[in-house]
Amino acid sequence: MRGGADTSQKDSVLYFATSNVHKLVEARIVLEKFGITVRGIPKDSLEVQSDSLEEIARTSIIGVAQRVKSKVFVEDAGLFVHALGGFPGPYSSYVHRTIGNEGLLKLLRGVRNRSAEFRSAVACSEQGREPTVFSGKATGTIIRQQRGNLGFGFDPIFTPDSGDGRTFAEMTSAEKNLLSHRADALRKLGSWILKHG
Repeated sequence: MRGGADTSQKDSVLYFATSNVHKLVEARIVLEKFGITVRGIPKDSLEVQSDSLEEIARTSIIGVAQRVKSKVFVEDAGLFVHALGGFPGPYSSYVHRTIGNEGLLKLLRGVRNRSAEFRSAVACSEQGREPTVFSGKATGTIIRQQRGNLGFGFDPIFTPDSGDGRTFAEMTSAEKNLLSHRADALRKLGSWILKHG
């Protein structure tokens, strides 16, 4: 990794099409270590309905890249609960909006196997180029009661296996970025940008 003072302004700026300010903050923290400045732009492309995060991200970036004249990326993520057959998966945003954390905990009431994983798919492209997709994952456990008021989405009910027992919602963005699925995918993106420009 590098602090990146020797890259040109054009090469060091990357646009993130997202409506989620929390994701934007996390992306800026991760990618600044690669000398990349992240600027947020509205995400107004339609998302395809699919069981694959990678397909959703790949389809979304094609629409975004057609209107943005610079290198741009999108990110799609989901919580895959093993006892629920991978639900809510790619539909996590909708499920969180409709039943929330408490609703998901009700679905798991009495269930002993509470293993789950967060997955992330980051797609990067620019006009006239095929998208490149990077995947990340964080395995962990769904706890029985919400903890923490940081983070967003299902963060208050997920403790990562590689952590210290805290949920993602009990961690600062910098702490979460050491362990999260999104940061895993973004680090792969950052390495790729440094190598390919």
